[in-house]
Amino acid sequence: MEFAGKRLRHELKFFIHHHEYIGLRNRIGTLLSLDRNSVDAEGYHIRSLYFDNMHESSLHDKMNGIFARKKYRVRIYNKSDATIKLERKSKYNDMVAKESASLTREQFELLRDGNYSFLKASGHPLMNDFYTDLVTGAMKPSVIVDYVREAYIYPTSDVRITFDKQLEASLQSFDIFDQDLVTAGTIEGPRTILEVKYDAFLPTMIRDLLQLSSHNRSSISKYGICKEKRKTFAQ
Repeated sequence: MEFAGKRLRHELKFFIHHHEYIGLRNRIGTLLSLDRNSVDAEGYHIRSLYFDNMHESSLHDKMNGIFARKKYRVRIYNKSDATIKLERKSKYNDMVAKESASLTREQFELLRDGNYSFLKASGHPLMNDFYTDLVTGAMKPSVIVDYVREAYIYPTSDVRITFDKQLEASLQSFDIFDQDLVTAGTIEGPRTILEVKYDAFLPTMIRDLLQLSSHNRSSISKYGICKEKRKTFAQ
């Protein structure tokens, strides 16, 4: 499905307890393939620096249930600069679209330090949009979101099932390459975030495998959780 030229996917989110995670992991692991980017059975590490404007629209639009909303972030994997992505995640109710552009380490450091001119000169549509939003919305770094992702894939309808674990928020630095980054856990109790993403439909086999009902779904924003944690620490 497309909207405004963007490929839209369904996205369902759930909080699950540790015993549910173990059961699901065992069932899913026998039938679905582990994402090829995984470094081991636990998956891979994700670190993202989110940006927000002076009104914290990305935070409040989610809390207020605004139908169409967007977030910008810079993301790295396994704490390495081998792959650095600028991403915009757009949400339309239960549908999401993600666009990305590659960054160099030098470009990230320019962004971190508030030097945005290279975005305008890039000629890349996403970078140009980001530049406009940075300048007109007075956007700036907001919080670093840190977690381990265990991801499984299924080709039909491009299904992607992820378990996001060890969610932590940065408390001080906005440098995703900071080797001494101070973070704090954000979710009380042994809970994991389960996300299910797919294109046109969720295959019956996957639905039966998950054994999840709609009333168990949660409106989860890792950015929102981590931003609130950082605000609490700052008080």
